[in-house]
Amino acid sequence: MPSPLSADRPAARTPGRGRVDALITQTRRLIGDMDAVRRDTQDDTSDPRGRWQRALCDLALHQLEDLDAHLAQLRDGPPPPPPRESPLGRVGSAEWNLLTDEAFWSPELHGIVGRDPAAPPLTLDELPSLVLEEDRPYLTSLVTGCLVDAKPIDGEFRVVRPDGEVRTVHMMGEPVLDARGSTTSMWAVLRDVSELRRSRRAVGATRDSLHLRDPLPPRRHPAPAGHRPAAGPREAAPSSRHGSPRPPRTTGPLDVAVRHLPATTSSPLDGGWYDVLELPDGDTLLGTGTLTGHGPDATATPATTLGALRGMAMSGAGPAQLLSWLEQLLSADDPPPRCSTVYCRYRPATRTLAWARTGHPAPLLFRGGRAFRLDAPGCVLPGTGPAAARGQAETALEEGDVLVLHTDGLVPVGGPDGPDPLLDLAPRLAGRRTAQDCARLIARECGHGGRTDDARVLVARITG
Repeated sequence: MPSPLSADRPAARTPGRGRVDALITQTRRLIGDMDAVRRDTQDDTSDPRGRWQRALCDLALHQLEDLDAHLAQLRDGPPPPPPRESPLGRVGSAEWNLLTDEAFWSPELHGIVGRDPAAPPLTLDELPSLVLEEDRPYLTSLVTGCLVDAKPIDGEFRVVRPDGEVRTVHMMGEPVLDARGSTTSMWAVLRDVSELRRSRRAVGATRDSLHLRDPLPPRRHPAPAGHRPAAGPREAAPSSRHGSPRPPRTTGPLDVAVRHLPATTSSPLDGGWYDVLELPDGDTLLGTGTLTGHGPDATATPATTLGALRGMAMSGAGPAQLLSWLEQLLSADDPPPRCSTVYCRYRPATRTLAWARTGHPAPLLFRGGRAFRLDAPGCVLPGTGPAAARGQAETALEEGDVLVLHTDGLVPVGGPDGPDPLLDLAPRLAGRRTAQDCARLIARECGHGGRTDDARVLVARITG
C-alpha cells in the first residue's frame, strides 16, 4: 500500500506555522467560552429542554477539543508510522491438549491479552489468572461445560492486560472427542470486542441523556436531484484491501490464481475476499466471500472473518461446520453483518472436494470442455435462517479439472442460483494449461459491462 505521501505526486505544502498557531489560539479561546456557556446551562435532570441544551453544549465542547487536537497535528506534522502489525491481530486461536497438558496459542492471542509471544501459553488451569476476578466463575462454567458435558463455548468475559488495561473478549470453542466420546482437547477462537462494547455503552448513555427525544428536531432538506448522500454507518462496507491474502501460485497438487476486478461504475467500498490455505494435514482450504457491514463495528472486517475461519479450520472442521460457527461469531455484533461465502476443502489423497455455501454463487467445475455448477443442500444467509439448513457436498475431481469460485459481483446473475454466463466459457477454458491463463480469460471476458460491484475470482487447477 503506497504511503500517503506518494512518490507519484509532490507532497502537499504544510500551512505556515504562524497561521496554524493563530487558529489554535482562537480555538482554545472558543473552548473557554463554550465551557462557560455549558456551566451556565441548567443542570436540572427533570427538565427535558435543560437536558437537551446540556447535551448540545457537551457535543460542541468535544468537537472544539477535537479541532484543537487536529490543528496541533497539522502544526507538528504527521506522527511517525506505527509498527506494522497483522490485520488479524484482533482474532486469536488456542488449543489445549488434555492428555499431555500442552497448550498452543496463536501470536494474535498473545497480543490480545498483552503477553509476550515468546512466553509459554497458559494452560486451562492458568487461564483464569488473566480474567477479571468477578468474571472468573463465568469462565469456569464455560470451560467446565465444554470439558464435562461436551457443550460448545460461546460467551464473553474481561481480561486484564499486564499494563492494567481491561479488554472484553468473546470466546467460541468446541471439545475434541475420541472414538469413545471422551474429551481429549479443546480449541477456541477469541475475539477482542472491546471497541464494540465501548461504542454500545456510549450510544446507550447518549440515548439515556436525551431520552431519544429532541425538542427541536433538525430540519431535513431534500437532496438535490442526482445527488447521492454520503454513506452513513449503516451503508458503509469494510474495505477489502486488507481482507485477501495473496494466495500462492501453487499449493501442493493445485495450481491457483486469483483476480480482483474493481467495479466499472462508482460504488461503496466492498468487503469481498478470496482465501487459499494449506492445512497441516495436507488438505487445502479454498474460499471466496463478501461481508457487508451494517454498523460502526470496525472489527467486523474481511480480515477478522478470515482469521476466524482459518483458526476454526485448523480443528479439522468441514466447510458446513465452518459456516455454522461463522454465523455464531458474526451474530455477536449488533446488528450482525451479512456474509455470503463458499468454502471448499480439497483432499489430494482422494482427489475429493468437500464444500458448502451460504447465500453465495456455487462453485463451477470445468472438465473436458464442459461446465458444471456444483450444488449442495441448503443455501441461507447468516442471520436469516437456522444453521441446520446448510449442508455439505462432496465431489470427486480429476487431473486437469478447473474449479472456479467467484463473488456475486462478477456477472449479472439472478441470485446465487441464477444463470451464470461463465459456463459458456467451458470450450475456451479447456485449452488453457495453467490457472493463470484461465483467470486471465475470465477477467478479460468479465472485466467490463458496467459492473456496479467489485468482484473476486479464484481459479484452482488440479495438477496431480
